[in-house]
Amino acid sequence: KARQRPHRERAQPAARTKLGLLEKKKDYRLRARDYHKKQNALRALQKKALDKNPDEFYFKMIRAEVKDGVHVIKQSKDEITPEQMKLMRTQDIKYVEMKRVAEAKKIERLKAELHLLDAAGSAKGRHLFFVDTEREVREFDIAAHLDTVPELVDRVYNRPTIATLQREAVKGPTDPAHLKKLAQQRKNQYDLLRQRIEREKAMFVISQKIQTRKDLLDKTHKVKVKKETTTGPAIYKFKFQRKR
Repeated sequence: KARQRPHRERAQPAARTKLGLLEKKKDYRLRARDYHKKQNALRALQKKALDKNPDEFYFKMIRAEVKDGVHVIKQSKDEITPEQMKLMRTQDIKYVEMKRVAEAKKIERLKAELHLLDAAGSAKGRHLFFVDTEREVREFDIAAHLDTVPELVDRVYNRPTIATLQREAVKGPTDPAHLKKLAQQRKNQYDLLRQRIEREKAMFVISQKIQTRKDLLDKTHKVKVKKETTTGPAIYKFKFQRKR
């Protein structure tokens, strides 16, 4: 057998090259196996359809639906009791309240650090000075009364007196670029504070809405007084019942 010539199947003749590759025995076997597999599947389905009982029922008839030609199993609704629903609402309220309290603590910490100085949108503070005569009103000098330089009169914080400026050197950064950087950092802190305040208010509204949905699980007769809005829950008036 070592000297035996290997068997070779003939190639596609040159005149039939346009028809593509010449099918070999191994290609035919694959094609035939696939064909018979499909024919067997079709015969099995035909037999199943012929043997089908017209009165037959199985649960997929009501638990499945066809969407775009594909059978999809319907998602069944979870069955829970009113007591279980109340407990779930309570757990939700506790979680939201926990997050709201955490946000409130962060807000207080930020307020303590920033002191709400020059906050955007805050009301302009007023400093009243009382004098006895109209002449003193006309000749009143704020810088002299506060014992500071005129450049620092508009400040509501960090306004040292002239004696302090003469006795001590100016502390802190004086470079304009550094001052601009510090102002930007302070603005970022105020933006963060505003976002946390808005988040805390939103969580408070969410907890109120969850509490309202929990109260609606009671069988007590109720009448809606006010619709639910994005800033507040719906308001219901419940019929008074004496508790035993």
